[in-house]
Amino acid sequence: MRTIPGAWRRTARGAGLLTAQGESAPTVFAEMSALAARTGAINLGQGFPDEDGPVEVLSVAREAIANGVNQYPPGRGQVDLLAAICEHQQRFYGIRLDPERDVLVTAGATEALAAALLALIDGPEDEVVVFEPYYDSYAACVALAGARLVTVPLRHPDFQPDLDELRDAVTDRTRIILVNDPHNPTGTVFSAETRAEIVRLADLHDALIVTDEVYEHLVFDGIHHTPIATETGAWERTLSISSAGKTFSTTGWKIGWLSGPAELVNAVLAVKQFLTYTNGAQFQPAIATGLRLPDTFFSGIADTLQRKRDLLGEGLRAAGLRVFTPSGSYFTVADATAVGAADALEFCRSLPERVGVVAIPITAFVGPEHRGDYAGLVRFAACKRVEVLTEASTRLAALPR
Repeated sequence: MRTIPGAWRRTARGAGLLTAQGESAPTVFAEMSALAARTGAINLGQGFPDEDGPVEVLSVAREAIANGVNQYPPGRGQVDLLAAICEHQQRFYGIRLDPERDVLVTAGATEALAAALLALIDGPEDEVVVFEPYYDSYAACVALAGARLVTVPLRHPDFQPDLDELRDAVTDRTRIILVNDPHNPTGTVFSAETRAEIVRLADLHDALIVTDEVYEHLVFDGIHHTPIATETGAWERTLSISSAGKTFSTTGWKIGWLSGPAELVNAVLAVKQFLTYTNGAQFQPAIATGLRLPDTFFSGIADTLQRKRDLLGEGLRAAGLRVFTPSGSYFTVADATAVGAADALEFCRSLPERVGVVAIPITAFVGPEHRGDYAGLVRFAACKRVEVLTEASTRLAALPR
């Protein structure tokens, strides 16, 4: 029997896909989705909307299919989408990009992150600093690239990093500081002081910065997203990543993009061309249309999700959970120890049968050595229809206290 390749095993361990005995294990996300399907529970675990995006965007995709836009688009992306991304960055953040050199269209933000890490990591001596809890693909991609993951904890109630711990984590071995802002799963938005310190440390230790900004337009309470690339001294060493899925409720289209200095973008392109090569020909003109929608669309989606956040938060509080109100993203984190749950994983496994709701334990987003620090925390997704959130709140109210 053939042995499993070492790179695959490293990646599988990093993603939590192997048990301690080396056997394959389903992710918590797959387990909870299966529970939702089996029990008919309301799925507040996975971060995808249950409503379609703007009709202007959807109609362009239909027209593209009908008009024969069904073959490979250019490797960097369709010219009009590259131009629309540049217009978007200039319009919202004052960032000037060359559409022929500084931008790359990818198969969602996940491919952009994977290609960036594979392109920019030199070898096993390199370290990648991430903020923990972290989006689950980060550890897997770092492992696949053969580097070492170094974490900086985000602790409740505000989930802001301790800057002394950040300074301890970033050293001359740091190749990349990977920043997710607005943050999944905690919903925090990093402070100006944190952003400035990340840039200072990257400059001090000659590290690169890779940012995951997929929730850039989903921030609340009058907060405006500020890309790290706009900080003084950051542009030359920063790759900014975002995608259309969260902004336009088109998560299944997998249209993302990456922007930054041409030298870094070209390095990522050299890897990306051997991953998907290119994708989503019929969706690229649709997203170009979306990026050019008026300001009222972008403020409107944030206002709508903020109302859903508040509705979900009220339901969770009424159920007896302690809620950490997020400043951005799809997600709300709650402390289930308030209803007697010492183990969030077991709590989430029992929740579909008990009350008909699915959620995700925050321990799914941390390394094994730190899971005890987050043992009682649970993530709920607010990106569902109002009637779904209302029904979920009613069901959660049946939890014993």
